[in-house]
Amino acid sequence: MSDNEIISHTSKWIKNVVIDLNFCPFAAKALLKKSIHYSVLHKAELQNSLETLIHELQHLDREDTIETTFIIFPDSFSDIEEYFDLVEQANTILEMQGYEGIYQLAEFHPDYCFAKAEPEDPANYTNRSPYPMLHLLREESVEKAVTTYKDAHLIPERNIELARKKGLLYMQALRAACFQ
Repeated sequence: MSDNEIISHTSKWIKNVVIDLNFCPFAAKALLKKSIHYSVLHKAELQNSLETLIHELQHLDREDTIETTFIIFPDSFSDIEEYFDLVEQANTILEMQGYEGIYQLAEFHPDYCFAKAEPEDPANYTNRSPYPMLHLLREESVEKAVTTYKDAHLIPERNIELARKKGLLYMQALRAACFQ
């Protein structure tokens, strides 16, 4: 599969799931401004994934027109435990490289499951993406968005409630449509 196809699937997911269901009320602006950067890493292993993370952090440092970055692993980290090991190491890199408070990391995976949730809980689809990926956000932008959005602290609860209301089949179909 080409990088363009993978990016297309991811951008459809951002538009059709994240934005259209308003899971992230701040995402539409970045999509409209075309300030989302996508990095596709094939045959990723922990080491080259962390090197790519550092490269993307430095890229964000240089390019202030980029609001957010998705590092996509289309053929790696399918095992959720292996993916969470990557996330843990990535957060350590953020801290060790002095990026804590500058960028934050969000987690998205096709098999994402909230703690204490059943795998078939539709709420898991708030974080289930087409591919395993790391999402880098500018902390300053997140803080600014949160302060201007009424009841921002309720967004996760609202998302879970909406996904459960829509139901498992709807959420599965919505994500599956991103591959078409």
